[in-house]
Amino acid sequence: MDLDAERPLDPTTDWVREHLHRYVATDGENGHDFRGAPTLLLTTRGRRSGRLRRTPLIYGRAGEDYVVVASVGGRPRHPGWFHNLRAEPDVTIQVMADEMPARARVAEGEERDRLWTLMTGVWPAYDEYQGRTARVIPVVVLETGGR
Repeated sequence: MDLDAERPLDPTTDWVREHLHRYVATDGENGHDFRGAPTLLLTTRGRRSGRLRRTPLIYGRAGEDYVVVASVGGRPRHPGWFHNLRAEPDVTIQVMADEMPARARVAEGEERDRLWTLMTGVWPAYDEYQGRTARVIPVVVLETGGR
């Protein structure tokens, strides 16, 4: 077994990588709160490389599930992590010190509208990001099965 393949690759953007490293080093004590919003760490498997990839994301809660938004600040293309979870929906999330498996799915229709409202309550800039792009920004539900 290739141990490197099971060690997650972290973001290449300096400030995002630094945020993630603080989060991991402190079990979220430093990093869970990002400018007033809660963050989790999402680990997906690269759809082409097969390597694990880890990304910090702002989240909300819908019952027992976690909700994230594939906004990339309103850029014209979906983020890599979104493409990865579409190819392989079994992911891992870390919330503070707790790591858990989750299954990702994209919210559609009324559920998406409801969760979009939830997430703009957590991070109001999502509405601004949507205004910057013609794509419909996906809302992703991370189902943990109540773990």
